[in-house]
Amino acid sequence: MISMATNATKEPWRRRLFLPNYQIKEAARYARLSSQTIAAWHKAGARKHVQLTDRRQGDALSYMQLIEVAVVAAARGAGVPFRRIRAARDYVSDQFSSEFPFAEYRFKTDGRSLLMDYDQFEGEAGKDKLLRPDQGGQLAWKIIMGRLQEFEYEEGGGIVIRWHLDGPKSPIVIDPRISFGAPSIGGTPTWVIKGRWESGELVSEIAEDFGLSPTNVKRVLRFEGLTGQGRKKGWLH
Repeated sequence: MISMATNATKEPWRRRLFLPNYQIKEAARYARLSSQTIAAWHKAGARKHVQLTDRRQGDALSYMQLIEVAVVAAARGAGVPFRRIRAARDYVSDQFSSEFPFAEYRFKTDGRSLLMDYDQFEGEAGKDKLLRPDQGGQLAWKIIMGRLQEFEYEEGGGIVIRWHLDGPKSPIVIDPRISFGAPSIGGTPTWVIKGRWESGELVSEIAEDFGLSPTNVKRVLRFEGLTGQGRKKGWLH
């Protein structure tokens, strides 16, 4: 595992990984959850669902907290019970002294449990093997990726470096290295494209200015909650 402290001194963007930057409503929209659900997951002493890092009421989430929320949402979407998600997180957190295990390690699922590539801990000796962290580190084989495919990790072992919002092939991403971690496409924050549309520009004009296809501009606008119905003729080209 790459040292977060060491890399933070070499790559300044890493210092922002732990700063409160995402309001609960934003995180809920990105992860396709309710604000109440996210608040419950961070509630001190919560055991009914899954407890993530403590967060005072009203506080925003850091990038690391946001990714943990997203991974839990993906696991729940695949059918993994809360008790197994909680057990997996507790195991990795305890065994590897990880404060944000869901953001720092790769997870997969078989539809019942969370699984981990064993090579994250044993290198080549663990290649093609899977670990069941919710069952004390037992080995497993079968996997079903589902929404967990939305996450890309640093090469050589490291944190989630890119979250593909709206599906694993979505060009809309959250990347802490780009635009301070705001949702973006091709390096442009989605809120910038939304603002251009709301100011009256055509989809074709926005696409040309940012080097995007009209289809992807519309995808961004839909992601930002716009449907084109605010103009008499809907989407204009």
